[in-house]
Amino acid sequence: MRKHISLLALLGILAAGCSENARQVEETEENETNTLAADSANLQPALQSINADDILKHTTVLASDAFEGRSPATTGEDSTVNYLTRQFKKLGLQPGNPNGTYVQEVPMFGYTPQPTATIKAGGKSVKLNFPTDYVAVTRQYVPNVDVTNSEMVFVGYGIVAPEYGWDDYKGVDVKGKTIVMLVNDPPITKATDASKLDSTMFGGKAMTYYGRWTYKYEIAAEKGAAAVIIIHETEPAGYPYEVLSGSHSREGFEIITPNKNMDRAKVEAWITEAKAREIFSATGRSLEQMKEAAVKKDFKPIPLNATATFNIKNKLREVKSRNVIAKLEGADPALKNEYVVYSAHWDHLGKDPSLQGDQVYNGALDNASGTAGLIEIAEAFTKVKTKPKRSILFLAVTAEEKGLLGSKYYASNPLYPLEKTVANINMDVLNAYGPTEDVVVIGYGNSTLEDVLAKAAQAQNRRIVPEASPEKGSFYRSDHFEFAKQGVPALYAKSGVLARNQPADYVKKWQNKYTAEDYHKLTDEVSDDWNLEGAAEDLRLFLRVGYTVANTKKIPEWKQGTEFKAKREAMLSGPADSVTAKYQ
Repeated sequence: MRKHISLLALLGILAAGCSENARQVEETEENETNTLAADSANLQPALQSINADDILKHTTVLASDAFEGRSPATTGEDSTVNYLTRQFKKLGLQPGNPNGTYVQEVPMFGYTPQPTATIKAGGKSVKLNFPTDYVAVTRQYVPNVDVTNSEMVFVGYGIVAPEYGWDDYKGVDVKGKTIVMLVNDPPITKATDASKLDSTMFGGKAMTYYGRWTYKYEIAAEKGAAAVIIIHETEPAGYPYEVLSGSHSREGFEIITPNKNMDRAKVEAWITEAKAREIFSATGRSLEQMKEAAVKKDFKPIPLNATATFNIKNKLREVKSRNVIAKLEGADPALKNEYVVYSAHWDHLGKDPSLQGDQVYNGALDNASGTAGLIEIAEAFTKVKTKPKRSILFLAVTAEEKGLLGSKYYASNPLYPLEKTVANINMDVLNAYGPTEDVVVIGYGNSTLEDVLAKAAQAQNRRIVPEASPEKGSFYRSDHFEFAKQGVPALYAKSGVLARNQPADYVKKWQNKYTAEDYHKLTDEVSDDWNLEGAAEDLRLFLRVGYTVANTKKIPEWKQGTEFKAKREAMLSGPADSVTAKYQ
């Protein structure tokens, strides 16, 4: 009987505990609802200030021929920096540089490559025409490089990843050689189902940093290769070869390092799939055979019975480009020295005087639209009834199109400590096809910022979804990545794929058309058929996210298993007055 009473008592205690937990959950949900409602009322003037007409107005100016395609270190840069500075001043924002200016100088050098290349394979000479068959640059700060009769070796995907038990080099000495590799990560399939990718290897469908061309060039240089050739394939890369030929056939830029970049490989090149097939065929092989061999862990580098000769003459100039930055100081004395950073790159591909007719790569969507969005969000924050507790930085970075150089420089030389930087929200190519029911998160599952985004999206009757093609590595292709590499939680989100009141395939067709016909082409111009209401909706969403982060006690974090988590935790394990000390 006593045991029975004890059991009843225990059940009563458990029931009371469950009731209390339920009550706490209900209170938490009610508090979140009340907070969202209060924030919505507080943000109404700011939300209403964001509109499609203003986005179009700023985009039209920035993408005009007068701005000459906004290439760094040109009169187009001067026009862009002056325009952004005027806008930030007009809004009453403080200079973002502690030196009292709105700019951060970014020391770079410009290089215009003039390459020639010849490959001899299987006793045959394979002619390479620049830039239709290949592109090649040297990022060494020298006027001329030569690689002569360099032995060619196929190294699969060119990856060394100990955590996956993967090594494409297998100890083979490639010093002084020309190595050839495939784009992206190896698509490893499940042993039990060859139609499905193994999620335990290289992120499954999602690309890891090992798949990025930047990594491939880095590891090749570390191995001592003289030249590196990546085989371009449009489907896995996610963009046509013309993106490469358009970018690398004119002046490129690189940040100046103390050793003049002499630790880079002499030649960094891409080659078309068709030319790769021709080279392999001359050696008695096929591209399919090479790809089949490269997806196996026991792959070993394959000598190609071929040699490569490159000469690159470099037209060099030292330049100082500029990031543009403005600040809205936080209202809380205890938190105003912590920062939420909104970013967008202002640059595009500039002007090509050698062309007949239209010579200006206006870059209207990429990324005059994102820069216009940055101005719109900056204006909106000045209209919030209750100013955010943390400070907000509005950062327009240079040279994204040249390899994320402006954001790389800022993240390596921050104007405000990165341990005090709680989040980065990045905008690159806004939506010109109208409102959507969903929001795509690039790099889905990486940080708690997307949890904030999900709640904010609910206020718009929208939901967040993963990107459809994570294997294309979009997370590594815009400026938020440089913040992420340094450990700062970063959010890169875009309009979704389900347009309101449109057919199910409407967005996919629109995006495919833009990628094929306009992306990085002369035709990326302001168009009468744009619908920027979706862009305005997205900017209102990003405003909500940034405002929430700027006022919430708990700061964003990288989620478990994310490659950036360890760096952030190491960054924040400093003195007691570090940014997380208050929240532990």
